[in-house]
Amino acid sequence: MTEGWQRGPLIGFAELVSTGPFGSMLHKSDYVSDGVPLINPTNIVGESILPDREKQVGVEALSRLSSYVLKAGDVVVGRRGEIGRCAVVGADATGWVCGTGCFFIRPGLATDPHFLAWLLRSPDYRDQLERASTGATMKNMSNTTLAQLPVAIPEIGEQRRIVAIFDEAFEAIATAKANAEKNLQNATELFAQHREVALAGCADWDEAILSSLCDIKHGYAFEGAYFAEQGDHVLLTPGSFHEIGGFRDRGDKTKYYTGPIPQAFVLNEGDLLVAMTEQAAGLLGSPLLVPESGRYLHNQRLGRVIGKPGVPWLNEFFFHVFNLHHVRQEIHASGSGAKVRHTSPGKIGAVRVRYPRSVDDQRALANRLVELSIECLLLASVQERKITALNELKQSLLHQAFSGQL
Repeated sequence: MTEGWQRGPLIGFAELVSTGPFGSMLHKSDYVSDGVPLINPTNIVGESILPDREKQVGVEALSRLSSYVLKAGDVVVGRRGEIGRCAVVGADATGWVCGTGCFFIRPGLATDPHFLAWLLRSPDYRDQLERASTGATMKNMSNTTLAQLPVAIPEIGEQRRIVAIFDEAFEAIATAKANAEKNLQNATELFAQHREVALAGCADWDEAILSSLCDIKHGYAFEGAYFAEQGDHVLLTPGSFHEIGGFRDRGDKTKYYTGPIPQAFVLNEGDLLVAMTEQAAGLLGSPLLVPESGRYLHNQRLGRVIGKPGVPWLNEFFFHVFNLHHVRQEIHASGSGAKVRHTSPGKIGAVRVRYPRSVDDQRALANRLVELSIECLLLASVQERKITALNELKQSLLHQAFSGQL
């Protein structure tokens, strides 16, 4: 399908394919706040280059790194982590410096830089680069791998025609995706607003600190040697929590536990858990209702919330109480830790809440919120499917273009 396209290693279509400077050429003392931006993989966001004002080099370092100064039309490629991440250097980025974690390609006169960047981002070429990269923890691509990448490239006019099609199609896809992401956010916010209104409370509701209503018990420190990709018991972590519905299916990231299990830590359907470690932004203090008996376990980063005897307590109702904005704020404020914030049962227990005196009233409110959450989750699901479809459409267009079908 690519008849007439020229074939050969990437270096044959470029003036230069170069790795960034060795780490020994850069020192912490070289960084200044008013110098020239240094471009590493983290600065390649989407199809753009976003400089880090904390990673700039001064005049002295710049003279030492003159071989790595970028020009307009160069293509910067990340060589670590997400293989295929790349961006074209614009006029505003001329004079910036390629960092240690990147390559830069200077295309030849017969190679359009935007065409080349899209080629490297396309699924087929990314797969080739992934397969040729090494590293168990973080993928790392060599200069030889990139320079010798076998490519097929048409004449310059055809390259520009394809890029023009991409510009128009991808702009429309980006607009549709932004709208879908906004609608997804709106679905989440809509349910949160309904919950705040429903649990605003009535004059006859009681008020108390959580420690007078419930106990919060840490999970078990399960041994990492028994973690597996398959098994009968799923180990829940803060990453298993979903903002709207409580439970997030982690797919291929699910942790299974195959070792000896203390029965006290095997959870039942409807058990209420609270995250005491912020595994991801905003998760500290978030609650979860266990979806199935006997299948789930919880580790020490989660607390199991148990209503005290004689207290009107319904897990399904207090799940929503824990999700109230002011409750989440107070629990988050109780956390400490420089890198990972964490809190304790005692600190969570100091949070004051309001609740109906009757379990029946709690159940009625919880049932109403279940109905609302289902509606909002359906709205969210529609938007998530749209986003997935748009991403697939973009990849399909790239595949078609570089197999000569566009």
